[in-house]
Amino acid sequence: MKNLEFSAVLPFAEQVPYQDGQIVSKTIAQSRALRLTLLAFDKGEALSTHASDGDALVLVLDGQGEITIDGTVYTLRAGDAILMPARHPHSVFAKERFKMFLAVEFPLP
Repeated sequence: MKNLEFSAVLPFAEQVPYQDGQIVSKTIAQSRALRLTLLAFDKGEALSTHASDGDALVLVLDGQGEITIDGTVYTLRAGDAILMPARHPHSVFAKERFKMFLAVEFPLP
């Protein structure tokens, strides 16, 4: 684990700032099996369609965003979560500023 203070109560959504016209990310953990990331999207910012080798859990911490999986658009607000299956095309779009926590679990050989 990195980039967070140990043994402290933290306002989780505030651990990554918004920046105008950008997507800001903060890696919390990264290994062969797991990646944990906080992301803050300014309104209108997006991650284009891609696929991952691992299942990915998105938890929206603030604002509202759209997650598209296999061509189906899902609107998520703070407190909502969605599980994106491995090897399925997906994308992210910020309808308004929003923050999300992303946990990706990768299969080990």
